[in-house]
Amino acid sequence: MTSDRPGDPGRRRVRERLEAIRDRSEKSSSWRSITQYVSRLVNREGYVPVKARLAREDIVFLASARDDVIAFCEMTLRIIDLHRPQDAGGITSDVANPLRRCRACMWRWPCPTFRAVQDMVDRPPGA
Repeated sequence: MTSDRPGDPGRRRVRERLEAIRDRSEKSSSWRSITQYVSRLVNREGYVPVKARLAREDIVFLASARDDVIAFCEMTLRIIDLHRPQDAGGITSDVANPLRRCRACMWRWPCPTFRAVQDMVDRPPGA
């Protein structure tokens, strides 16, 4: 990421939060490899009676993972609300596909910001 401009506490705060979530996530263990096994252990009540050894980092991560995911979803929704296409207003030879630009950054649509979000959303789990 690029460095923050001096006097921009909002950007610095967002960056610090994202880095903290990333750091906490990197320290915790992935549960992806055991989910297939654990899903077979669901009992009649719909719960999995699991006895697991968790590291402190795992517990810290799991404690706020839900809230962090919700915050990421809200942030991403706001980003795509800002970065959306609009008619560029130019003359085009292809009437069916008019030239469009991003409403927020004015790059040709799809803009780099939207492409980055789209690439992450379209990425297969675990990739």
